[in-house]
Amino acid sequence: MPTPQEITERFWKSLHGDRTLMLGVDGADNGHFRPMTAILEHEIGGPIWIFTSQDGAVTKAVRNMKKRAMAAYSAKGFELFATIHGTIQLDMDRGMIEKLWNPFISAWFEGGKDDPKLALLRFDAERGEIWLNENSLIAGVKMLLGAGDPKEDYEDKVAKVRLGSR
Repeated sequence: MPTPQEITERFWKSLHGDRTLMLGVDGADNGHFRPMTAILEHEIGGPIWIFTSQDGAVTKAVRNMKKRAMAAYSAKGFELFATIHGTIQLDMDRGMIEKLWNPFISAWFEGGKDDPKLALLRFDAERGEIWLNENSLIAGVKMLLGAGDPKEDYEDKVAKVRLGSR
């Protein structure tokens, strides 16, 4: 059974590879969640960086101050799910823009790194709850065969963790 630290590391590695999460911000258009591309500097640990538009609802909500935010994440293969709580702010650090810039981001901003519509958000994850779903097939087969309690396969596969930025 994985430890909370191992579950946390699996979350960071999964997010680093998949990159898409749903982000909600206090005060942003009634708090609706929006799909965002998350970029990490390192394979494990935050902050989570998000390139977006200056006129987007999230950017407008955080333009002048740090705000509370929450993100929901589902790995592509559904083997891991997470909710993440933290703070988000507009952070137009030129060094980070240079470091994180890639062809995918470039495709969205015709003016490149100097595009006036470009916004860089910094999401500092503080805590989260992470669920592993790695045995869903095994649990399903056991249930069909009447062998054991499939709930046992899910025990110790959830972790409430601190996710503070490195």
